[in-house]
Amino acid sequence: MNKVHGLLRDHQLICTIVQIIETRGTRLLTFASFAACDVRIVDPDKVAVTRERLPSPAEIDRLADWFKVLGDATRARILFAVLEAGELCVCDLAATVDVPESTVSHALRWLRGAGVVRARRSGKMMYYRLDDEHVRMLLDIGREHLRHRDGGC
Repeated sequence: MNKVHGLLRDHQLICTIVQIIETRGTRLLTFASFAACDVRIVDPDKVAVTRERLPSPAEIDRLADWFKVLGDATRARILFAVLEAGELCVCDLAATVDVPESTVSHALRWLRGAGVVRARRSGKMMYYRLDDEHVRMLLDIGREHLRHRDGGC
């Protein structure tokens, strides 16, 4: 067996660094893990084909902004409340997610701006619902992913 194959067999691709830090007489262990190639061999054809299939930087930025919607627990709870109810007013949303109406209103402005929820006026009342089925699907898939990752809980 040549040396390269021996290196690949004997070394892990996931490296763990352990640092022992002395802080005020207390020893703390800090673990940092990262994936790295022990031997760097690039397949230029695979890289080129993959790069051609990637979304544009502008589209990636828009997607990252869209996914920030779930970066706040209150917004996420509001989205799931609307998902389950179909349509709710600010008062009902505030009672459902147990936060002040002003917090719900602020979150809904953010969610409307992101194109995630829509509003419908009925007299003096505003009712909110998910913008479309894609939002519903993403919420359902995200929740299913967490259940799968957590072992079906």
